[in-house]
Amino acid sequence: MTSESGRHPLLKSSLQRLCGALIPLLLLSACSMGTMVVRGTQTILDSGIVAMNRETDLDLAKAAMPANLKLLEGMLIEDPDNQPLRLYAAEGFYGYAYGFVEIEDTERAKQLYRRCYEHARLALAQSGVSLDPEASPDNELEAAVAGAGEAAVPALFWTASCLGNWVNLNRDNPAGIAELSSTAILMRRVLELDETFYYGGAHLFFGVYYGGRSPMFGGNFELAEEHFRRAHEINQEQLLLVDLLYAEYLARQRLDRDAFHQRLTRVLESPVNLNPDLALINAIARQRAGILIKSEDDWF
Repeated sequence: MTSESGRHPLLKSSLQRLCGALIPLLLLSACSMGTMVVRGTQTILDSGIVAMNRETDLDLAKAAMPANLKLLEGMLIEDPDNQPLRLYAAEGFYGYAYGFVEIEDTERAKQLYRRCYEHARLALAQSGVSLDPEASPDNELEAAVAGAGEAAVPALFWTASCLGNWVNLNRDNPAGIAELSSTAILMRRVLELDETFYYGGAHLFFGVYYGGRSPMFGGNFELAEEHFRRAHEINQEQLLLVDLLYAEYLARQRLDRDAFHQRLTRVLESPVNLNPDLALINAIARQRAGILIKSEDDWF
């Protein structure tokens, strides 16, 4: 038997059920289209990061990075739970602030490090450490960080790095100085889980942490020396930032003019092709070494 429309009742019922199932599916697809596009371009983005790290022309990198950072933030609007994008954004804001803004405009650099920190902190929460490092007591933060596994290393590293550089530019702020202990808690966990991450970056952090202060205020020159040495070992002396920061923090604090001059000279005289994957950060190190060495007579 057929209905007045000429369709069998069972067929009509089946079509209604099919349409009822398809409509939510189509709506879901429409809502997630942006997310799908973002995730579909992940490999292209990965290659773009590699290309940027291999750039040797600082003017070209400086001009390109703001657009890339805004692209990342736009992609995060579409896919806010994408942890790799969060970490790319944190690393990108860190690199842009340190490489191109800090030496010209410290106030703007502070703001960029805050944006860097917010991206990294969200990635850290996605890794299972939901406490805010700025607002949490040290004992609670240590307990939370102790439960983090190796997958959390990038988020731990960039959260500590971004917050640490913000603190470094706010040394006249007692509240900012107090947050140094939070960054150290995060970085110690990085050392425990993977000391080789980012070319031994956690050792570099502690080289500055212990070397940039006098022993009266928590510095420890022997520990700083050991961390700088270990960072050099891990990256096989191919990351020029080690020598730059050794000179800027440890040699200056020790009033060791010879070490200051020798380290900066090594940076300035290093070959451009020392390590293609570190070309940009090494070019930034050379630029900053050139600025620092001009102040040698004033400091010593």
